[in-house]
Amino acid sequence: MLELEGVNTYYGPTHALTDVSLTVNRGEIVALLGANAAGKTTTMKTIFGLVRPRSGTITFDGKRIDGHPTSDIVASGLALVPEARRIFSRMSVMENLQMGAYIRQPGPELDADLERVFTLFPRLKERTAQVGGTLSGGEQQMLAMGRALMTKPRLLCMDEPSMGLSPILVQTVFDIIQEIRAQGVTVFLVEQNAFMALNIADRGYVLQQGKIVLTDTGKNLLTNDLVRRAYLGG
Repeated sequence: MLELEGVNTYYGPTHALTDVSLTVNRGEIVALLGANAAGKTTTMKTIFGLVRPRSGTITFDGKRIDGHPTSDIVASGLALVPEARRIFSRMSVMENLQMGAYIRQPGPELDADLERVFTLFPRLKERTAQVGGTLSGGEQQMLAMGRALMTKPRLLCMDEPSMGLSPILVQTVFDIIQEIRAQGVTVFLVEQNAFMALNIADRGYVLQQGKIVLTDTGKNLLTNDLVRRAYLGG
């Protein structure tokens, strides 16, 4: 469904991603692991055209998207839950969700998707008029996820969804990610919490200093010595 092939991304003279190749198949949860500054967020930015690769290709559903405007990439069926949530803090919960649907026309299908978001995140339904910036960190993460789902994506990309959350809320977020996949949305997940990510992922990639150094099933990566030493404290 999503394929990066030999992607090289730079920030000025700094080589941030080096020959990165990875695939996300339809219906999977795929995790991208790595330490701070490994290039995880750059990978997401490159996929969405926020940073342009200097070489390599990115395809979604068989069509190249590298070089396309971000708005076109989102319209094609990709959605991003960004790092640190980045909701519209001065807008209400409902207005944030409506902003997620900006590329869509009003109608019964849109109304049904809003109800689906409220079913996944009952707290948001209770707080539709509340200003986003006054929500708790966990509620803001739910809002960022709900806003992305309002684009009706076929592939949902998530950048560090557990960042800054309590252990109970982390478990809730990962449970919801599995429910989103069960509803037919493919998930590509960037995450530092390797244990939680690999427990729900079909496959995973390990990124170090901008290079993919390891790939395997989520189950196998949980027992891999390199992963255990670097990310699981073993």
